[in-house]
Amino acid sequence: MANTPSAKKATRKIARRTAINGARRSRVRTFLRKVEEAIAVGDKEAATAAFRVAEPEMRRAASKGVFHRNTVSRKISRLSHRLKAIGEA
Repeated sequence: MANTPSAKKATRKIARRTAINGARRSRVRTFLRKVEEAIAVGDKEAATAAFRVAEPEMRRAASKGVFHRNTVSRKISRLSHRLKAIGEA
């Protein structure tokens, strides 16, 4: 248990930040799920539209420190390759 005033404040800040990061993470996962579902169905237009909305959201989460930069780049790259494959198939 935190005893000093600074430690108590740090605990409050961490709790607030954890809630915000959880909401951001959940939001990104929702956008990713929409892209994944559209790709699974094979609807290129819907998948492209969902991807255009999801990409900036993922980059924003990376800039806020919710996800690592490289993780976001990797996920975006893999999704874009899968989107491209829908058009070719």
